[in-house]
Amino acid sequence: MKNYLKAFYILFLAFSFTQCSKEYKVPDDLVVQDFVWKGLNAYYLYQDQIKDLSDRRFNSDIQLNNYLSTFLDYNELFSSLLIANDKKSTLIEDYNVLLKETPLRTAITNGMEFGIIAEQGNPDNVIGYVTHVLPNSNAASKNIERGEFFNAVNGVQLTRANFRDLLLGGADTFILNMVNFNGTTITPNAKTVSLTRENYTYPATFIEKTIPIGADNVGYLMYNNDFSKNYINELNTTFLNFKNNAVNELVLDLRYNIGTGSFVRNMAKLASLITGQFADEIFIKEKWNSKAQSWFEQNQPDSLVTKFPSKLNETTNFNSLNLKDVYIILNGDNFSGSSTVELLINSLKPYINVHLIGTQTAGNNTGSITLYNSDDYDFGNRNKSHTVALQPIVLSFYNKDDQTYKNGFTPNINLCPNENILNLGVLGERSDPILDRVLTYITSGNTGTNVVCNPNNFEYIYNSINAQRAIDKGVFIKQDLPNTN
Repeated sequence: MKNYLKAFYILFLAFSFTQCSKEYKVPDDLVVQDFVWKGLNAYYLYQDQIKDLSDRRFNSDIQLNNYLSTFLDYNELFSSLLIANDKKSTLIEDYNVLLKETPLRTAITNGMEFGIIAEQGNPDNVIGYVTHVLPNSNAASKNIERGEFFNAVNGVQLTRANFRDLLLGGADTFILNMVNFNGTTITPNAKTVSLTRENYTYPATFIEKTIPIGADNVGYLMYNNDFSKNYINELNTTFLNFKNNAVNELVLDLRYNIGTGSFVRNMAKLASLITGQFADEIFIKEKWNSKAQSWFEQNQPDSLVTKFPSKLNETTNFNSLNLKDVYIILNGDNFSGSSTVELLINSLKPYINVHLIGTQTAGNNTGSITLYNSDDYDFGNRNKSHTVALQPIVLSFYNKDDQTYKNGFTPNINLCPNENILNLGVLGERSDPILDRVLTYITSGNTGTNVVCNPNNFEYIYNSINAQRAIDKGVFIKQDLPNTN
């Protein structure tokens, strides 16, 4: 949002009716409400569907202010101006939280990730199962591994009512009582494991390995973090290792990924690592509401396009793999995939073969921007009488071929909503049924036979990874907006 963009364009004035005066002073008690209405009137993607955001809704400043005064506060006003089921557009009470650098992912954890199911025949009791152990964590130094079961802590039976307190709260050190479980019968096995919660910093990549299969070298990357800029340098190193190992196929495993919202530029960098042969080609196109789109097309047409970057930064090249195929194991509840992953899929599809493993994705094809209370909605000249900012949905994403994904993507290989906890296998090995199925598909094109999902009719109650996933607020962009002064 640069200051040189001083061109006056009537459609971007918050008041698009002739009776409004630039000299009119907004009443002090309506400053934030005025900002909310004007920001959404100018940029909300669905502005033309909201009667009270219409450019012809009010004939004067006084009429608008009378309308704004009917709301208890600006939060009520903001909510009233959104379309039904819009869970992404957000009002930020204190924009200072947005100015902080996104930290590396850290936690107080013992390093055991787990799920909880109800005990059959006695549904008040529950059974825990280990999904994976974090590297270099406390659990990694103990005799515990993926696929094991437990049903008590310090000898106390786990129940629906107490498992959160015993496993997630309470003492930092506790003892797990392990059991054998065959799907119906629980058998205590006398094994105990002592775990201690400690400060932990998550590694950039969870598993990175090259799997030779015939003439192919398959790069396997299990990535569990967010898609912020914090990890892109480490990912570049991972891709260098793949490159040195002559990787010609890539499996990107996101089943335990917690990342949701990100900036387009971060996903474009990941796409350039996967490919590399499409530098400066179109990665995404933006489509805003009708009046914003018209202004950008006339004044900043290039700003509506993001291209594949040619370098990681000014001094660093991408360790690109120049692949023609990528295999993505989807993340999110029921392996559905997040908005950032869907953006990556859609943007790569015109260029390479994108193979999806999971379930139908949600169709999160919209993007957001941060608006501050200033003439160009930038931070620099903001009104300092308050700290409210807006992050509304402002655009839809399209790829080079003008394709979007409002209806989501259908996977090439369908997975059950939950992994088979009786046969989890070892992550990164063919004993993992999901990875084995993908590797078979790579070598033969065979998608395999769909298995019967949850034949034991387990009731899945809790998963520690799902609890770590943030609410998906979509993908963010940065864009120069016109100055209305």
